[in-house]
Amino acid sequence: MDMISLKGKRGLVIGVANEHSIAAGCAQALHAAGASLALTYLNDKARSHVETVAEQVNAELLLPLDITEDRQLDAVFDSIDQHWGNLDFLIHSIAWCPMEDLHGRVTDCSREGFSQAMDISCHSLIRLARKAEPLMQNNGSIMTMSYYGAEKVVDHYNVMGPVKAALEASMKYLAAELGPAGIRVNAISPGPLNTRAASGIAHFDKLIDEHCNRAPQHHLVSIADVGNMASYLASDASGSVTGEVIHVDAGYHVMS
Repeated sequence: MDMISLKGKRGLVIGVANEHSIAAGCAQALHAAGASLALTYLNDKARSHVETVAEQVNAELLLPLDITEDRQLDAVFDSIDQHWGNLDFLIHSIAWCPMEDLHGRVTDCSREGFSQAMDISCHSLIRLARKAEPLMQNNGSIMTMSYYGAEKVVDHYNVMGPVKAALEASMKYLAAELGPAGIRVNAISPGPLNTRAASGIAHFDKLIDEHCNRAPQHHLVSIADVGNMASYLASDASGSVTGEVIHVDAGYHVMS
């Protein structure tokens, strides 16, 4: 990634939970490439964990954001507007589903659980894109995080499969609508990672073993691998790449 330079670019990274999260790997790679960053944290309990990452990447802004609270969302973008006046890239790396629905069959998923999962994991991307659009006057890049379970049925991924499928479809429509304004929208689809969010998936160890056995490169990817792809998508080098689901999974998705 030595060839990628993000010097002078400013970006917002949403979804850092701790230094092991995908969003943290993205923030670290973006910082290494020279970008100036703003990070968000969910609540006071999460703040100390996110502060560790914010210090590592010299984040210029660290702001509270519960994506379900419109006032907090407005405040985040008001702060970015006042501090920078523009935004070059945005990373959306948040997903959530009630545990009882995540661990049950899609057939049995509750209406409330499905609605919450869709709102936090999918519609939040649309809300963020709407807020980012006016700040991306000099072109821009929006990225979200998906998973192979959006394309094929993955055991125990359950309702998050349909939710991620909706996320990928939303990404493509956003790419089409925002493309004339020079804003690119893409999804990164990493292989399974040992993150706190992934720990909620039942039999996750089995999922990791299967991935390593079947992927052509026979290894797990890292948050640094995902961060490297995010740096590319944030850079001018990806200026003609939009509407794509880019797999960072050691080739797992090509296997039948």
